[in-house]
Parts: sequence; C-alpha cells; structure tokens
Amino acid sequence: MLMIAFALVSVVGYSQDVLGKWFTEAGDAQVEIYQSGDKLNGKIIWLSKGPETKDTHNPDKKLQSRTLVGVNILSDLSKGKDKWEGGKIYNPKNGKNYKCIMWLEGENLKVRGYIGPFYETQTWRRKK
Repeated sequence: MLMIAFALVSVVGYSQDVLGKWFTEAGDAQVEIYQSGDKLNGKIIWLSKGPETKDTHNPDKKLQSRTLVGVNILSDLSKGKDKWEGGKIYNPKNGKNYKCIMWLEGENLKVRGYIGPFYETQTWRRKK
C-alpha cells in the first residue's frame, strides 16, 4: 500500500512541474497544460490574433470553422523517465499532427514535434 502511495505522489509531483499556463515560443498563443488521468493534454486558452481565430488550415473541412481557443493541441502525453512522451501535438499553422515529447529545462518547457528523424523544438515560457 505504501509503494502505491509513493508511486502516485511521484507521478503527481512530476506532472505538477509542467502543469499550468505557458506562452509558445513566438508569444502568439498561450496553452494550458492539464492532467487527465495519467496523461497530459494542453489546450489553447489565448491567441494574439483574438479569440475568434478559426482553425482554417485543418484538413477536415468541418473543423475549419471552429475557433482555436479551446482546442487541444497537446494530447495523450505519458510520463517517461525525465520527459513526457508518446503523445501528439497539433500545429494549427499548417493543420498537421506530429508525435510529441516535452521536458523541463530550467524554468522553460521544451516542446518537440517530430515525424521520423525530422523535428522542431520550441521553448515555451511559463505565464507568471
């Protein structure tokens, strides 16, 4: 029983570091990372272009009229040894989904989207 309690505390403690509100590297969006079960997700909560900005690049024509605020762009990230991994990131600028990993580096969050050997890593800053 004690082992289970320690395991739960370590998962919650580890995720607490990344939970919260983050500005993307360009500073044009704010994403709130939240926990759902043992997975992490992240949804857009603010856009510099305004709250009515549409998901115009989405390949699904039915979703192109939805507003981006409220859309999950990070999904199903699982705790690894020192990273959150195995999830997906949606890029609303091109309408594509990529595999995703993220990790803390000092006070910054490194978010990497990748496909095969190709990747792009952004540095997100925590909202203060």
